[in-house]
Amino acid sequence: MEGQVLGNRYELVEKIGGGGMALVYKAKCNLLNRFVAVKVLRSEFTNDEEFVKRFRIEAQAAASLSHPNIVSIYDVGHEESAQYIVMEYIDGVTLKEYISQRGALPWKEAVNITIQICSAIEHAHRNRIVHRDIKPHNILMTKDGIAKVTDFGIARAVSSSTITMVGSTIGSVHYFSPEQARGGFTDEKSDLYSLGIALYEMVTGSLPFDGDTPVAIALKHMQTEPIAPREVNNDIPLGVNNIIMKAIKKDQNNRYQTASEMLEDLYRVLKEPEGSFVSMEDVESFPTRRMEAVSAENTKVQNEAAVVDHKGDQSGKKTDKVVIWLAVTSGLVIVAVLLFLVYNFLGPSPGQGNKENEIEIRDYVDLDIDIAKEELEKEGITVDVSRRNDEKKEKDLVISQKPVGGTKIKKGGIPVQFIVSDGPELIDIPDISKAEYRTAETKLINMGLLPKIEEEFSEIPIGFVTRTVPAAGEKLKAGDSIIIYRSKGPEIKKTKVPSLTNLTKIEAQRLLVEYKLKLGKITPEGGKPYTDKVISQYPDAGVEVDEGSPVDITFEEVKDRQEEIELVLGENADQYGDQINVRVEIKRSDTNKVENIYTSTHKKEDFPLKISIPIPMNGKTSIKTYYNEEIVDDSTLYF
Repeated sequence: MEGQVLGNRYELVEKIGGGGMALVYKAKCNLLNRFVAVKVLRSEFTNDEEFVKRFRIEAQAAASLSHPNIVSIYDVGHEESAQYIVMEYIDGVTLKEYISQRGALPWKEAVNITIQICSAIEHAHRNRIVHRDIKPHNILMTKDGIAKVTDFGIARAVSSSTITMVGSTIGSVHYFSPEQARGGFTDEKSDLYSLGIALYEMVTGSLPFDGDTPVAIALKHMQTEPIAPREVNNDIPLGVNNIIMKAIKKDQNNRYQTASEMLEDLYRVLKEPEGSFVSMEDVESFPTRRMEAVSAENTKVQNEAAVVDHKGDQSGKKTDKVVIWLAVTSGLVIVAVLLFLVYNFLGPSPGQGNKENEIEIRDYVDLDIDIAKEELEKEGITVDVSRRNDEKKEKDLVISQKPVGGTKIKKGGIPVQFIVSDGPELIDIPDISKAEYRTAETKLINMGLLPKIEEEFSEIPIGFVTRTVPAAGEKLKAGDSIIIYRSKGPEIKKTKVPSLTNLTKIEAQRLLVEYKLKLGKITPEGGKPYTDKVISQYPDAGVEVDEGSPVDITFEEVKDRQEEIELVLGENADQYGDQINVRVEIKRSDTNKVENIYTSTHKKEDFPLKISIPIPMNGKTSIKTYYNEEIVDDSTLYF
């Protein structure tokens, strides 16, 4: 279809991809002069009502969403038998190609990509749309590292009808959830399962389930427990491992229940990679059962059964004795160690001399560490300080101490250990000025900030960032708000055109600058000579125009230069009669024709006479002067 124009507007340039139901082309929008992507339903499906319906569902689903991590839909249409969707053109690769090129990704990069995808899924779910085919093939990666979710071809609004079609499954077998494999109910948690599989592939470079046939893979999704990603790649932190394992639980009730819940853990794992914050508890789902009421008869039966069980267990008595002996021995060892530690570090209590060598430390929690160090070091007690970020306590305040306040310790004994706050973890604000605002917004979200968009006039192109508040280089806490100012383009102000008539070129330029206008076209063009006085202008004086608009001016063109010559009688005046016939003829270099430009009869007292001689531009004029048909002068004038 290359070269075909759809909708009298979209010229298909080249095929750039395709799937089971459609082909994707790079196209040029001739109306807006930009590149777009056009998805065209395959010709074999154009007469299939189910496929056409699903194709339209994609357009409706995606068109209702507006998010920096979702590919934008611009237009839909059909021409003859072609059904098509026009969308944002992404100059990049799919996430699948990205993984194939690089192998297992660094866990931080993988988490940041997953945050973007999860943010897009969260937006779709809030709009009651389940994607149902989340996989690396449907994630486009821009050259700036921005992830864009596309292909809502099998998305459906969340309702009781969100079920796989009878007799078939919808989704991609390596990534779809157990409920999709079973042909059961699919909801938001099905998307999160697929996202968990994609994250598994990103950090390990491989898929958790594979097989010779789609059916074999589907059965593994339903029945087989995956190998933990941390066992495949030792560099994966515990927190990332746990997020993946929770996302791909087989029971929907044991997974993340919302995209927002998964996003919260994804942001947290960037700060606490080895943290055990992911809740992995399974939700009990025992069915309701009928039970007999507890009665004396039931109790008697149970007791008799217990006696029988006790008799049958006599053979294990010898083993139990060994276990008990080992337990008692271990307990005695632990008590001895504890007594040793108490004696050495807290010191013996009897004896006045020992009491003078010990001090009861106070509680320094929430006090400045400098105060604690000064007091304890005066008493000869050493201090061991370790620091960590704390969202609630100011910098240099004590978070905890060991031993705790009220404990007596020996001078010169063990050091008092303090954990001290370094204040909240701060994020350096990057310089995102002149970046496209959606790219900048996504970057700040990935850093843990909450951007808000404001608009202002600027010389920076429309849609690009002019500045941020706070500014680049300042610091914020995770979760703080930051304002991104998006350019609306330059502010357009009006001014009236001044009158330039009879002004010189320099005077006209100065006046235009004063009125915040600029000099436009000058006539005559091409270096032709002109008088230095404006004879007309456009727009006319008094017309209201935008500031910065050009004003065209026109000067009078000079084609020939005029030079006056003087005719005199001189010393031979007496030889002429009272009436003298005067004739002047010229020959111009541009025409080479002899022209008689002056003929008249004069009296002697009329002399001297002044006559204007035209000289062509960059040329010359030959002159011959006759008195009574007698030549008296033969000369040449040059331009």
